[in-house]
Amino acid sequence: MYARFVDGQKQRNALTAAEQALRALAADDAEKAQRAAARAAELDQISLYAALPDAVAAAVADLDGTGSIGAGTLAGLRAAVGPGPLQGLVDELDG
Repeated sequence: MYARFVDGQKQRNALTAAEQALRALAADDAEKAQRAAARAAELDQISLYAALPDAVAAAVADLDGTGSIGAGTLAGLRAAVGPGPLQGLVDELDG
């Protein structure tokens, strides 16, 4: 069986897109957040951000419905970005 080649630049671009999605949520830009989350999942080669589009959609729904992101949705966002540098951005959404 052959090992799958991971393009480091493409994976870094996935991280950048995930970061953009979270920053767009913070800026209340739902369309940009959803586009960036979809791009992160598309570029992601190791399935780290596979759940991000759904988590961002849930956050957008919370924002539309209540004006804030609920605790359960924040937990979903944390899970969707995994451990690492994006956790801080999710924490910033908890307000």
